[in-house]
Amino acid sequence: MSKDQLMFGAAYYPEYMPCERMEKDFQMMKKAGINTIRVAESTWSTLEPRDGEFDFSFIDRILDEAKKAEMSVIVGTPTYAIPSWLAKKDPDIMVVNRNGREKYGRRQIFDLLNPTFRRHAERVIRELAAHTAANSQVIGFQIDNETKHYDNRGPEIQRRFKEYLKEKFGTTERLNQTFCLAYWSNSVADWDQFPDIGGCINGGLACEFEKFQRKTAAEYLWWQADIIREYKRDDQFITHNLDFEWKKFGADIAQDGYSYGVQPGINHYEAAKCLTKTGVDIYHHTQDLLTGAEIAYGGDSVRSLKYDNYLVLECQAQAFKYWTPYPGQLRLQAYSHLASGADGVSYWNWHSIHNSFETYWKGLLSHDLEENPAYEEACVIGKEWKEIGSRLIHLKKENRTALLTDNNSMAAFQWFPIDRDLSYNDVVRWMYDSLYEMNIECDVVDVNGLDADRYDMIVTPALYCASEELIKKLEAFVERGGVLVSSFKSFVADEYSTVYHDRQPHLLHRCFGMSYNQFTEPGKAKVLGAPLKYFAELLKPEGAESLADYEHKYWGKYAAITRNSCGSGAAYYIGCYTEKKVLKMILKQAAEEAGVCGPAAEYEWPVTVREGINQYGRRVHYVMNYSEDERSVNCVWKEVKDLLTGEIFRQGDKAELKDWGLRIFEEI
Repeated sequence: MSKDQLMFGAAYYPEYMPCERMEKDFQMMKKAGINTIRVAESTWSTLEPRDGEFDFSFIDRILDEAKKAEMSVIVGTPTYAIPSWLAKKDPDIMVVNRNGREKYGRRQIFDLLNPTFRRHAERVIRELAAHTAANSQVIGFQIDNETKHYDNRGPEIQRRFKEYLKEKFGTTERLNQTFCLAYWSNSVADWDQFPDIGGCINGGLACEFEKFQRKTAAEYLWWQADIIREYKRDDQFITHNLDFEWKKFGADIAQDGYSYGVQPGINHYEAAKCLTKTGVDIYHHTQDLLTGAEIAYGGDSVRSLKYDNYLVLECQAQAFKYWTPYPGQLRLQAYSHLASGADGVSYWNWHSIHNSFETYWKGLLSHDLEENPAYEEACVIGKEWKEIGSRLIHLKKENRTALLTDNNSMAAFQWFPIDRDLSYNDVVRWMYDSLYEMNIECDVVDVNGLDADRYDMIVTPALYCASEELIKKLEAFVERGGVLVSSFKSFVADEYSTVYHDRQPHLLHRCFGMSYNQFTEPGKAKVLGAPLKYFAELLKPEGAESLADYEHKYWGKYAAITRNSCGSGAAYYIGCYTEKKVLKMILKQAAEEAGVCGPAAEYEWPVTVREGINQYGRRVHYVMNYSEDERSVNCVWKEVKDLLTGEIFRQGDKAELKDWGLRIFEEI
């Protein structure tokens, strides 16, 4: 795969197959246009069947076939699923979490800090890297797989956490004061009194421990990356498949859900620092529920970690019964990833597995291992990408809107919920999806990585935990001309989840021109004729314009949504959970004031537009139809060429969109 060729790939595990078919697999992959496979990340027990006994015969055969097929290979370090002999060697390898010590069987159930695990993990990484790095087909390494902290509460992480607190706070007096540990007699007079975190009743201290857990997970990836750097060639990358919160919508089984929002088990911004190429796993609704929002959110999030292109290392082909794609959907999904800035996609996985845990997480091939409609559609994608991929790869985005996310706020809401039926990620997706449906593209930015000068509009969904440094940065952003849009439960507490003891929103009540000191269940209240759900803050304008008051006998004297001029900019505050149509009205006003609405704002979902500049300096517009209905849209650009068909369109011309179809317009 050349540097200007889109990756089109699949995870490949011939070790799992009930019959020998490697040669046929490569023939079928080649026919589909697949140019990259990912191997090894799941098969430690095959690579090292006994302690110190290595067998790379499967890897060698794959690399030989890949060379014949002129196919690239990403080698994964096989450390996220340990072999049984290792678990037996040291029982303390199994992680101690809130439910006690895990039993061997599933993946990701070990203590990342255990020295026995680390010693053996380092050995297999070194052996594998030394064996494969010089091979011409190997283009990069994936370290571990969807890494998180696995709720590690074992003795070693608790010992390290106490040392972290000692270094950070210095004295127990400062620790007690920061987290209000006097409550329920939880204060400690010296460090030896510090208790097991498993019984912690203090939300702020528990959130600090979760921050430390996330830090240990990121440091574990840094450790692996440092090992790989000793072996890899200069032209090989280091990546990792970051993933998101898994949203369940049915029975409590792993297959029942989809990628949803901020990942609670690791901080992506921290973890990505050790990567030379960011990677991501994105799974989403399909069939009648396909909206493209999960693809867009995941892409906007991972792209913004380094403001660079990324690889989709896992996405679905068929998977479960409710993910079997309608005709055209697999193709639309693939292009949707590119429209967010991906440099290619890889399916999990190539062939369906015939036994074990993920038997019915179907691959690109079904259990009969023959051609099927999904495979045939993949062949279409592969053919098109060979023809026009050079005009789609390395798409650069110039978004002037940022949506801020925060792991600390997410953790705090586990302790202090907004509502039992409304999570932090629900609020994130409520605001993100509204922007997405309005065709206002945004970067999804971790608060620790915010460069406010890049943006004209910043949106903060439920930014509960906000340091004074961040608050002052946002106030300065508004004063110099930016537009800030914040939701309820923003700027309530500091970085340690301690609620500020002055007017809410802290330090920003003058910027927003309002304050509040009461909040409520909305009950029968409405805003702009629309009912509310979950939560409502009773806002008192202090110079701000009320864009909507509560429609309620008792709460009617309070504002629900406000706008205030501050310096050269403006600050909008949405104090309640509204219907999307109301939220979109406010976001539209704010976006127009910020000047971030482009021609694509003429369209609205299910016609979605994603834009960027290709490597030739041409502006590219993906116009996608997330609907079973054919649609006709106006061309809103001066003159464009559809890269898929070669047709020329000028402003005002009608362009037809097939069901689950798209146009890729390159400006002429």
